[in-house]
Amino acid sequence: MIRPVHPSDISRICEIYNHYVVNTTVSFETTPLTLAQMKSRVEGIAAEHPYYVWEDEVSGRVIGFCYVHPWKDRPAYAGAMETTIYLAPEATGHGIGRLLMERLIADCRQRGYYSLIACITGGNLPSIRLHEALGFTQVSHFEAVGHKLDLTLDVVDYQLLF
Repeated sequence: MIRPVHPSDISRICEIYNHYVVNTTVSFETTPLTLAQMKSRVEGIAAEHPYYVWEDEVSGRVIGFCYVHPWKDRPAYAGAMETTIYLAPEATGHGIGRLLMERLIADCRQRGYYSLIACITGGNLPSIRLHEALGFTQVSHFEAVGHKLDLTLDVVDYQLLF
């Protein structure tokens, strides 16, 4: 079930996100976020922009989340948004990410945003495939811009224009 984020979801969102921080190169953060840090992020974004969670109907547990935030801070970029999506590891590969993103994209269209940008770690094929299936196209490839878990990482940007 897709629904807007609630304050009670923040702990679970932090747990899901920190899995990726600690164990993967999907996030370029290297230190797990505290609950207070995540609370500040979620509340700041959700106050002005779409932020959704997927709540498992059986367990009532949040197993994924997605949101948009401004791509850049300068006024001329208003309407160009960066997308973010994370799923609990056990929730991947079941179509949940696509459904979350479809809801997010529809909301962004209604709000008059004109450009969505996904910044993806190079080699993150599940995310790349998801965004391509949703109509995003690759618009950049930055080589060797990150270092994490003893790996040098590329970043690719995918864009969806309305």
